[in-house]
Amino acid sequence: MRAVVMNGTGGPEMMEVVKLLDPVPGPGEVLIDVSVAGVNFMDIGVRRGGAWTEVPNPKILGVEGAGRVVSVAVGIEDFVPGQRVAWAYAPGSYAERIAIPATSLVPIPDGIDDRTAASVMMQGLTASHFATDFYPLQTGEIAFVHAAAGGLGLLLTQIIKLRGGHVIGRVSSREKALIATKAGADHVIVDTDGRFAEEALRLTDGRGVDVVYDGSGPATFQGSLDVLRRSGTFCWYGPVLGGPGPLDIMSLPRSIRIGYAVFFDHIHTPELLRKHSKQLFDWILEGRLRIEAGGEYPLPEAAQAHIDMEGRKTSGKLLLIP
Repeated sequence: MRAVVMNGTGGPEMMEVVKLLDPVPGPGEVLIDVSVAGVNFMDIGVRRGGAWTEVPNPKILGVEGAGRVVSVAVGIEDFVPGQRVAWAYAPGSYAERIAIPATSLVPIPDGIDDRTAASVMMQGLTASHFATDFYPLQTGEIAFVHAAAGGLGLLLTQIIKLRGGHVIGRVSSREKALIATKAGADHVIVDTDGRFAEEALRLTDGRGVDVVYDGSGPATFQGSLDVLRRSGTFCWYGPVLGGPGPLDIMSLPRSIRIGYAVFFDHIHTPELLRKHSKQLFDWILEGRLRIEAGGEYPLPEAAQAHIDMEGRKTSGKLLLIP
């Protein structure tokens, strides 16, 4: 099979397409033909050396995808050969085949194609966690969403609207503003310099927002503090761009709450993984949640997908097609 590996820590030039033997499923695992693999900022973080450092190079990148079951280990009854499945976290997904623990898989319902299923796993489950678990957003509340035209931002905006909330989105261009607006954002701020707080406060008559979702790195941290109302909630995520540095908890203003949201806490059992995935699939089938395609790349062009994502040239979900 073909797979995309990283040969060392660094830029996209460290990525290479190689031929490997097909994986052999171990106890509790399922062998899958990968039809679609999702591209995530997490993959860039791994390539830069921010994660998986305990795994020696070369190692296969990617954690998300969809495909069809080839075979199952003895004793697995939930999945059968030929069945379509998707997964939210399985290292080694940039490949034509992968062996995955059955506990990490969800069945894809009829009416959902593989591209849609792969697009909604990592980012959809993350958005679900942010808006329903980490901060259960209520009707009428206002959320500030950074990178509102990205794959996660578009899904998060839609889920907030499904819960009756209002969205102020931040994007880097007027073209992306149109995409965020189409997803349901009530107001969109075009900003590349981190000067969004004043406009957000104006839009809320000086009150501030109830919750801010920020995965844009240290450059936006202070501005995100500034847009929060008294006792507002700061949802910090996305380690790829780094953290804000040491914090003096007594310096935090207006009794705000701040936390680091990790989507694994939303799906920490197979039952929760399948429950929350089913909710996302149901919303899609009902036409209440739309997937914005950001671009498809043949598997050998995975490095270009990374370049485009890092360069903020894309919106929506990026996919690799083996």
